Amino acid sequence: MMRYSSLCSSYDYGNAEYWNTRYLEEAGASFDWYQHYSALRPFVRKFIPSSSRILMVGCGNALMSEDMVNDGYVDIMNIDISSVVIDILIKSRAHIPQLKYMQMDVRNMSFFLDETFDSVIDKGTLDSLMCGTEAPFSASQMIYEVNRLLKAGGIFLLITYGNPSVRIPHLNQPGCCWKITLYIIQHHRT
Repeated sequence: MMRYSSLCSSYDYGNAEYWNTRYLEEAGASFDWYQHYSALRPFVRKFIPSSSRILMVGCGNALMSEDMVNDGYVDIMNIDISSVVIDILIKSRAHIPQLKYMQMDVRNMSFFLDETFDSVIDKGTLDSLMCGTEAPFSASQMIYEVNRLLKAGGIFLLITYGNPSVRIPHLNQPGCCWKITLYIIQHHRT
C-alpha cells in the first residue's frame, strides 16, 4: 500500500484543476481508461438493462457512453469534475440525445434526488479519488452519494485497478448494504 500511495502522490487526481489542464492539453482526444466497452459489454449487458436510467461518474472523454448508446442504451447522464471536458462533450456529442452531460463532483451530487438512477457506472473515478488528498474521506463521500442515488435494487458497476482488499472496505461503509460480486478481467492494452 505504501508503494501505491507514493506513486499516486505526484498528481492530485481528485482535483478539478488537474483534469481541466489535462483535457486542455489533450485537445479533445478521446481516451478510455482501463477497458474499452467491448471488454466490459458482457458485464454491462448482464447487470444493466438497456432501459435503465444510468449515471456515468467521472465520464472523462471516454467513448464508453457513446458505445453504450450504439448498443441500445437510451438514458445516460454523464458527470465529471472537469468543466473543460464537459464543455467539449456537450459540443461534440450534441447529436446523441440519449447522452446528457453535467459538470459535477462525485463527492457531492446533491443536484440529484435520492434514488434517481437504476445504475451507476464508475470506470476509474474511485481510483482517482484514492490518489487525491484526503483519499479515504473522498472515497467515503463518493460511495455514500452513489448509494443515495441508486434506486432500491440498483446496480453499482465499479471498474477498478484497486485490490479488492483495499476497495471493498470503502464499499462496506455504514449505511451501505451492497451485495458484492467480484469479477477479475485482464488489463486492457492499447
